[in-house]
Amino acid sequence: MDIGRRKTALVTGTSSGMGKEIAKRLIKEGYQVYVAARQIEKMQDLAGLGATPLRMDISRDDEIREAVEIILNEVGGVDVLVNNAGFGLYGPIEEVGIEEARYQFEVNVFGTARLTQLLLPTMREEGSGTIVNITSMGGKIYTPLGGWYHATKHALEGWSDCLRLELAPFGIKVVIIEPGLIKTGFGDVVVEGLAKRSGGGPYAELVQSVTRSTREAYGHGRSSDPSMIGDVVAKAIKARKPRTRYVVGKYAKPMIMLRKWLGDRMFDRIIMLQMR
Repeated sequence: MDIGRRKTALVTGTSSGMGKEIAKRLIKEGYQVYVAARQIEKMQDLAGLGATPLRMDISRDDEIREAVEIILNEVGGVDVLVNNAGFGLYGPIEEVGIEEARYQFEVNVFGTARLTQLLLPTMREEGSGTIVNITSMGGKIYTPLGGWYHATKHALEGWSDCLRLELAPFGIKVVIIEPGLIKTGFGDVVVEGLAKRSGGGPYAELVQSVTRSTREAYGHGRSSDPSMIGDVVAKAIKARKPRTRYVVGKYAKPMIMLRKWLGDRMFDRIIMLQMR
């Protein structure tokens, strides 16, 4: 990579929500930004702002490798990697098919891991760089019917901690962002998935409770604007010594604190009270 070149960032999951706002903020900060998502047409607004869209399904190794090859050929690597792509699979653990559960891990964990592996060699050679992993307050807490989703976010938290220790000697920083309730399509996806998978059956009553609770949590202006996440990412990558974790968005700090200080049984009660 040329010493005088413009700093480069890659942001995944940029077709909407947090990823799109992160990309906009990094463009504003002066980065040459590559944006990646499955539907390239949903990134045309970012292209209009100066970003370079890449078609990439984070669950497909061939598409990940192709996107990385384009970046390496054009600019030699990235200074900042923001692993944002992900989704929430909700439903009773018993009723969610194992293939669906595997796909949840492919998108939320293994795709992120593969992309990071492919971009690390040039970062190590440069002796610098920042990797930002967007997890969730769901990586620290748990809720009913979110078993597979929470499992991926807990996994990404632990994976990021190990990565931070391994990359520190090479001058590469690893930062975790733990959003709370953010105004995206996440709540709608959760509700639609629950209705499709578990509208009836032995878990129907719990499904109805979680559906109602999710609608209430994401409705009536209770969730935070996704631009907040873009602001935090910009702050983290500009810091000489960024925090290892940034907790941001509605309910994130109180929920994580409750989980940390209360015993399992008490936290269980608090969570289930929200389902009534």
